[in-house]
Amino acid sequence: LQRLADSGFGPEQLTEMQKLIDAEKSDVFDVLEYVGFAVPPITRSERVDGAKTNIFAFLSREQRDFLDFVLSKYIETGVDELDEAKLPQLLELKYHALDDATNELGSVTEIRSTFIDFQKHLYRRRVAS
Repeated sequence: LQRLADSGFGPEQLTEMQKLIDAEKSDVFDVLEYVGFAVPPITRSERVDGAKTNIFAFLSREQRDFLDFVLSKYIETGVDELDEAKLPQLLELKYHALDDATNELGSVTEIRSTFIDFQKHLYRRRVAS
């Protein structure tokens, strides 16, 4: 996205583009995919619904519960919730203390890995229909 911003397509322009194609509940990723490949945008909720089975396939109940919480925040507010810098805030919101989070989910390294790894399933490339 930085490259786009450097070329004059910053967050404001991308948000305006989302409005133009009636994709306010979609990610910028979907807007760019629409512009570049004519793939109709999907909402964040549709993206989650389509990926949840793959995301949850090899996770423990506790990990699924945490990622379900993360995904609900993502649907509600957007892709910024998936930024690694947001992870401490999400853990605090869900568990109230890091010790409680690590008791449920494992080490900080394991939590970070779970948080990053699930996103590849969320953004698996779709084919234009």
